[in-house]
Amino acid sequence: MQNSRRNSFGGVLPVVTKNIIIINAIIWVAQFVLLRRGGIDLTQQFGLFFPASENFRIYQLVTYMFLHDPYSFSHVFFNMFAVFMFGRTLEHVWGPKRFLTYYMVTGIGAGLIQLLVIYLRASAVIPPEMLSMIGSVTVGASGAVFGILLAFGMLFPNAQLFIIPFPFPIKAKWFVIGYGLLELVFGVANRTGDNVAHFAHLGGMLFGIFMILYWRKKDKQHGRFY
Repeated sequence: MQNSRRNSFGGVLPVVTKNIIIINAIIWVAQFVLLRRGGIDLTQQFGLFFPASENFRIYQLVTYMFLHDPYSFSHVFFNMFAVFMFGRTLEHVWGPKRFLTYYMVTGIGAGLIQLLVIYLRASAVIPPEMLSMIGSVTVGASGAVFGILLAFGMLFPNAQLFIIPFPFPIKAKWFVIGYGLLELVFGVANRTGDNVAHFAHLGGMLFGIFMILYWRKKDKQHGRFY
């Protein structure tokens, strides 16, 4: 994926974007090393478990978004590549405080939506007393990343994006809409063996819409526009 919009804000990576990438990279390396050499799986403590599980901790709603599959470099790489490509533009427009708030809220919101979907699906097929046996765990920054993609599409709807391997540009608004619809289709399909948290992605986008609409209303009242 390549963003063809020129970076008019200079080449310096803004502080929040840079630190998000650094923190995620360091934690992924720590996950990999600890699991390979010591058999210590950080996912069991900091990944997001279902609330009825004995492994659930409230702080996991934050920590899960800084962990990735320790055996999948592509998982962390593509998430952080998206933060690098689109997050830096949003941070330049919003400033570090608003961008960090947005990133955290969409990430937490994505986790909440994922837990809700797990509950709805599980409660339809198993009795309530067995919900504590749900052992699924969610990790990854994808929910916040999808929030970033949503924000870029709303702020720069006509920006031209080149999506590999397509040889033609796509406007950001159509890319975001299309990607969101695909996630909805895959999420509803719930195919066997699909371990992607599609509804977490949609949750990040949903909370992103709420945040942006709220800020637009607030900024309009104060005579600020973006």
